Amino acid sequence: MSEATLSNALSKQAQLKVKKRFFSDFRAHKTYYFMLIPMIIFFVVFAYLPMFGLYYAFVDFDFSKGIFSPFVGLKNFEFLFHGGLDSIIWKITKNTLLYNLAFIVLNNVFQISVAILLRELTYKKFVKTTQTLMFMPYFVSMVIVGSIVYNLFNFNYGVINSAFIAMGFEKFDFYASPEAWPFIIVAIEIWKGLGYGSVIYLASIMGMDESIYEAAYVDGASKWQRILHITLPLLKPTVIVLVLFSLGGIMRGQFDLFWNVIGQNGLLLNATDIIDTYVYRSLTVNFSLGLGTAAGLYQSVFGLVVILTVNTIVRKVDKENSLF
Repeated sequence: MSEATLSNALSKQAQLKVKKRFFSDFRAHKTYYFMLIPMIIFFVVFAYLPMFGLYYAFVDFDFSKGIFSPFVGLKNFEFLFHGGLDSIIWKITKNTLLYNLAFIVLNNVFQISVAILLRELTYKKFVKTTQTLMFMPYFVSMVIVGSIVYNLFNFNYGVINSAFIAMGFEKFDFYASPEAWPFIIVAIEIWKGLGYGSVIYLASIMGMDESIYEAAYVDGASKWQRILHITLPLLKPTVIVLVLFSLGGIMRGQFDLFWNVIGQNGLLLNATDIIDTYVYRSLTVNFSLGLGTAAGLYQSVFGLVVILTVNTIVRKVDKENSLF
């Protein structure tokens, strides 16, 4: 028997073993496989089928012609990138990245700090009440958040401007001052996600081995030393995983936050326009399906490159905590 024939025979045997193993596993865990069906359908319908729409990024879309609109190649991308550092895509990419980096860093800092603080408190009723109060904003609709923000910062009747007048100061027109909104938006995001994120970190902290803390206490370690040398190092795997998940969506802006808080205020777009709001305006206001799809494709590719790059770096530094 020749080497090629022997190799083919061994390959077929290996394939048969894999098939037998799969069918035996399927019979043993068929309930779990059937439970996967809704998830598979969801991803096929909402993640894979829409990918055919990427074709519109390369056409000058005409509603009367549909998929038969004139093919223009990379002209939509040329329009987005025209102007270099003054281009539309640079402005919205910069805003999206900076906002998301601020969200990731500050959210994690505040959430970890609150989780550690709650763990160190001994009055359990106060801890439970605090957790409940902090968790409530997470369930508040962004539409309601937008209304609250408007009533706070409105020039004529806003709570803050009314307080300024009562204290003898002049009114400040927040909705005509782009420099104020990065701070306001980041503060809203931190306020809304603080309770949910701190609960995740608190659960990780509560799962740590108490004997380590007891040994450190016996050795004379202060609370700050226990936090610095035990809690934070043991939290590292949780932090890395959550940050990697966050980085996976670093090019996905909080559309509901920006749209409900800022809306279509042209005076604030330079400081608050992100890729998601630009795509939405392209589709609903300017009716430019080609530009909107091109921006969305750029967003997805850029996000994929970011997560692959960061995961590669993490895998080289600490392989056990990488995603893949």
